[in-house]
Amino acid sequence: MELVVATRNLGKLKEIRRLLDESGVRVLSIDDFPGLPEVEEDGETFAENARKKAETIARLTGRLTLADDSGLEIETLGGAPGVRSARFAGEGAGDAQNNRKLLEQLDGLPAERRRGAFVCVMALCDAQGECRFFEGRIEGEILEAPAGEGGFGYDPLFFLPRLGRTMAQLPLEQKNQISHRGQALRKVVEALRSTP
Repeated sequence: MELVVATRNLGKLKEIRRLLDESGVRVLSIDDFPGLPEVEEDGETFAENARKKAETIARLTGRLTLADDSGLEIETLGGAPGVRSARFAGEGAGDAQNNRKLLEQLDGLPAERRRGAFVCVMALCDAQGECRFFEGRIEGEILEAPAGEGGFGYDPLFFLPRLGRTMAQLPLEQKNQISHRGQALRKVVEALRSTP
């Protein structure tokens, strides 16, 4: 079985490939299809953005497509950065700028006001526009300074109290076991296995 993963984020693609490694699914990226357009993520929810990407790429490639939208939701910030996690510090901002802005917004707040969750919604769409959705979520808190070299995005700031580490301090295998993306993707794998 072939599956197109609608992302240009190499960190995300690496995680998804690793998680699907033993499932017998051949993962293709959108870079395997030159000329595909950039799909604008202008939805108000993770599900809207995931669906738009998966539907568009599935229609253009004629193949089953998986897309996700994920981000960080902070209670104190009313759920921000949310669907704008990748663009929190503005269009074209990188991880460092987004992390810096988040730290500025939480500056001086105690740990109990720095709680948040990584959320991932995956859409699995076929070329006819039929879509199924899968969600994952992991709770944590935001540190006052980054810790760890692994992962990407907000991983160096996202602390898991029960493990005493940030997402960026976990080996990829362990991160994939517990992460929001790992949770959602395991549900996708189950769905693929049960599809005739």
